[in-house]
Amino acid sequence: MDFLSITWSWDPTLIMLGNIDIRWYGLMWAIAILAAERICNFTFKHEGLPPRTLESAFLWIVLGTFLGARIGHCLFYEPETYLPEPWRIITDIRDGGMASHGATIGILIGIWFFTKRNHLPFIWGLDRIAIVAPLSGAIIRFGNLFNHEIVGYPTDLPWAFKFVRHDAYRAFVDYDGDVPAEILAEIPARHPAQLYEALCYLITFAVILWVYYRKDAGRRRPGLLFGMAMIGIFLTRFFIEFCKERQVSFEDGMALDMGQWLSIPFILVGIAFIIYSLRRPVVADVNAVVNAANKLYNQEDKKKNKK
Repeated sequence: MDFLSITWSWDPTLIMLGNIDIRWYGLMWAIAILAAERICNFTFKHEGLPPRTLESAFLWIVLGTFLGARIGHCLFYEPETYLPEPWRIITDIRDGGMASHGATIGILIGIWFFTKRNHLPFIWGLDRIAIVAPLSGAIIRFGNLFNHEIVGYPTDLPWAFKFVRHDAYRAFVDYDGDVPAEILAEIPARHPAQLYEALCYLITFAVILWVYYRKDAGRRRPGLLFGMAMIGIFLTRFFIEFCKERQVSFEDGMALDMGQWLSIPFILVGIAFIIYSLRRPVVADVNAVVNAANKLYNQEDKKKNKK
């Protein structure tokens, strides 16, 4: 029944620059950040914020994303490796390891600094990042697909993938050309868990975008978009983990894996934010937050000009 599966032998390396390999995974991260920046730019302009607001948001959120994702992976999945030698969190970054839960924590910290600096409510920043987070997550999952990582359990479904360059088959990584039939027969077809997550994230992104632009809920119901994003992203993650291979050995024997345990608090936070947003009165003046921020910007500019 091999003809019902998809042979995935895509080379994770996009291009070689001397001894440095530029990977598709890195390109997907760059595209995810660019897409987030473009959507935030449109959103901020739509609400009447000056360009410097986006510049500040971009700095804090990107920094929080990278640091949170890297540190989160090292602490959640490989503490025995990185806690004794914490400098390896930076020096070994090319070996891979980025955690979405850590990235989320880093983003929340980045948003806190951004909103504090720009006279905006924290919940306002949470709702705006909620618009782009599912899309960015989907793009990064395509990077995982190119990397042949975060694969699912073996299955006989017709859309199953044979990940030829997965770590379990390192002996075939350098093979150029078609994979011999006898080798391919030994590689099990697996759930493309990365694509499952990416599809669910794209659906979440589409729903949030519709709620924001068609229903103006981002301004009338503070906290609603953030709650939707947390549930859409992490409930997806929770359920798809059931068809995904365990990432580290200590998860063997656990009823729920680390990704699921880490997802539960974010799901509960999402539910709490939705309840909070729906129980509060609808905001009448949707421009009040931005007008207040712009007023403070102008006051700061006047003070600088006097100096």
